[in-house]
Amino acid sequence: MTVAKGRRPLLFLDVDGPLLPFGAAPGAHEGGGQAPERGAAGGSNPLLARLDPGLGPRLAALPCELVWATTWMDEANECIAPRLGLPRLAVVDWPEPSEQEEWDRRAGLHWKTRVLLDRAAGRPFVWVDDEIGDADRAWVRDRDGDRALLHRVDPRRGLRGEDLDVIEDWLRRW
Repeated sequence: MTVAKGRRPLLFLDVDGPLLPFGAAPGAHEGGGQAPERGAAGGSNPLLARLDPGLGPRLAALPCELVWATTWMDEANECIAPRLGLPRLAVVDWPEPSEQEEWDRRAGLHWKTRVLLDRAAGRPFVWVDDEIGDADRAWVRDRDGDRALLHRVDPRRGLRGEDLDVIEDWLRRW
């Protein structure tokens, strides 16, 4: 299968868990602690030391369009992208909470699932997050078939080479 030129697959990338792991000491690039507090420039955020700068070249080399899918919103461009050597990326704008979101939560869907499927608008996509569950996979598969890879990352370890290998293999199909 191929995608028309200019319509490369999307890769929706979360920050907390995948890029800033929660399980190891800062600097170990394998996780740690609690969710980070964001500052104006992120410079005072001690969890940024957990960011593995080696991920940047691997992410940039993937045959896709990278998009931030994180509550960091545009702060990911200010604080994370430069540390990874990435350019400014598109950012998913999250809607205000709604009754639909409450219904989705009761059904076991992550609050990002419906938004990301809508944002993909029929394009193949990968969603990298530490909170993806079976309900999300089933819901997306029922609506989008095999045009989506929902890849859960262990939040204690973060995004690793083996994760990127799986993602790259899937993207190369398109």
